[in-house]
Amino acid sequence: MSDRTDWVAIPTLGDLIVRRAAAAPDRDAIVFPEVRETGAELLEESIKAGRSLLGLGIKPGEAIAILMPNHIDYAHVLYGAAMVGIRALLVNARYKAYELAYVLENADAVAVITTDVVSEYVDFVPLLRDATTNHDVPLLRQLILLGSSSPDGFIDRAGFDVAADTVTEAYVHELRESVRVRDVAIMMYTSGTTAQPKGCLITHEALVRTGISVARRWHMPEDEIFWDPLPFFHMGAMLQLTATLYAGGTFVTMTHFEPGAALRQIHEEHPTFIFPCFPTITQSLIHHPDFEKTDLSSIRGLLDTGPKESLQEVERRFGVPVVTSYGLTEAGGVIAFGHLEDPIEKRSTTGGRPFRGMEAKIVDPDTGVELPPNTPGAVLLRGVGLFEGYYKDPEQTAKAMEGGWLNTGDLGIIDEDGRVAYRGRFKDMLKVGGENVSALEIEAYLGTHPKVKVVAVASVPDEKYTEVPAAFVEIVPGESLTEDELIAYCKDQIANFKIPRYVRFITEWPMSATKIQKFKLRADLLAELGLE
Repeated sequence: MSDRTDWVAIPTLGDLIVRRAAAAPDRDAIVFPEVRETGAELLEESIKAGRSLLGLGIKPGEAIAILMPNHIDYAHVLYGAAMVGIRALLVNARYKAYELAYVLENADAVAVITTDVVSEYVDFVPLLRDATTNHDVPLLRQLILLGSSSPDGFIDRAGFDVAADTVTEAYVHELRESVRVRDVAIMMYTSGTTAQPKGCLITHEALVRTGISVARRWHMPEDEIFWDPLPFFHMGAMLQLTATLYAGGTFVTMTHFEPGAALRQIHEEHPTFIFPCFPTITQSLIHHPDFEKTDLSSIRGLLDTGPKESLQEVERRFGVPVVTSYGLTEAGGVIAFGHLEDPIEKRSTTGGRPFRGMEAKIVDPDTGVELPPNTPGAVLLRGVGLFEGYYKDPEQTAKAMEGGWLNTGDLGIIDEDGRVAYRGRFKDMLKVGGENVSALEIEAYLGTHPKVKVVAVASVPDEKYTEVPAAFVEIVPGESLTEDELIAYCKDQIANFKIPRYVRFITEWPMSATKIQKFKLRADLLAELGLE
C-alpha cells in the first residue's frame, strides 16, 4: 500500500517532455525500427514543431488534426501543439472520407497534419482530398504534409520548417508556461450508441495523471524499455507513452505492426515490459515461426486481454506475469491495470484495483442501487481521469454522466478486494429465447479450443428464439477446423442456447483502431443469409 502522505506534481504534456529531457537528456526516449530520439532530441524537435504551427498562423486554443500512422513526426507535432496550447485531434487512421470529414468538421479543426508514408490503412493524400473537397469542413484552413513529396494543395515539409523561423523558442516556452493542466490537450472520437462518433475532450491532467498512475502501478524504473505497437491515435499507446516518459524510460514502437518485424525489434531492443494488448497481436507473435528464437529474457511483464485460459497460456509461453486491464476513452483510457504481484488467478480474471484518484462501483442497471462484491451489474466511474465531456454535445454528455458518475455501459463486477472485472457490454448481450447471454462468455469458451486463434461472437435474428449466436473464428496457422467440429466441441459443455448457430471462418478481421468490428461481421453474415 502506498504512503497516503506522498504527493506528485502533475505536469502538462509540454512540461512532461521538458521534464524527461532534463532527467535523462541522452537516454533514448522514443525508438522506431528506423529512427530513435533521445530526450533532448525529442524536446528540440517538439519545440521546433510548436514554432512551425504558430508560424503558420494556428493560434492557442484552436484544434489541429493529426492523421498519421505511428511516426516520429507524430510525436513532434503532438508535443509541439501541447506546448503552445493547441488542441490535438488524434484521428483514427482507418477512417474513410465521410468519417474523416465528419470529425474534422465536428472538432472545428483548422489544419490537418499528415504524411506521405503510406499507412497500412490508406494513402492519406487522396483520402484528404476526397474528404475536404466533397464534404463541408468550413473551418479548415491548411493541409500540411510532413514527408518527401509536395502535392498540390498541401504545405510541404520545407514550408512547415521555414514557418518556424518567424517564432522564437522563447515564445514557445512563454506559451507553455501559460497552459493549464485543466486545459484540453487532446480530442479522440469514440463510437457508441449514437449514429456518429463522439469527440472526447481529455485534459492534460486526465492524461498525465493516468499515465503517472500506470508508472506507479507497474513500478516503472527510470530505465524501463516499454514495447507497444498500438497506434498513437489510441489510448493504448498514448497512456503508455506518457507513463514511460514520466518514468524516464524508453518507448519502443513501430509504424506498421508485422509479427516477424515485431519479434526482431523485441529481440534487438530488449524491452522490459511489452504491451501487445489485443489477442490479434499477441497470438500473431506466439504463432510466428520466429517466436521460439526470440530473446524474451529482458521482459518482466506483459499486458494482454482475453479469457482467463488464453491469458494463462500467454503467461506460460512468455514466462512472465501477464496482466489485463479495464477502461474506456471517456475515463482517460484506463482506470485499472492488473498488479504484477497478484496471484495468477486474479491477474487473469480481473483488471486490478482502480488507480488512485479513480472510483468504481457496480449498480443494478434498473434501480441504480449499489450491488455487493462479485455481483454483476452496471459499471459507474468517477475521478481525476474522466473526460470533460463530448465536444459540442451537452445532451450526450449529460446522458453519460449520472450524478457525477460516468455510466460506462459496461457489465462488470468488483471483487471483495476492490478489483474490477469486465464482463461485457450491455449492447453485446444476446437475448436467446428469453435467456440473457453474454457474447464474451461464448467467446471465452470457444477460445479454449486448441485450434482457435481468435474468436468473435455476434447476434443473428431468429424467428423462433429472437436472437441466436454466430461465431467468427480465425484458426491457428497450420491447423484445420470445421464448423461441425467446433459445434461438437460445445455440446455438453455449454448450454444449448449458447452454442453458435452459425460458424464462419475468418482470415482477415474488420478492425477499428484495435477492436474487431462485430457489426461488419454481422452485416456480412446477414447479407449472406438474406436477412438484411
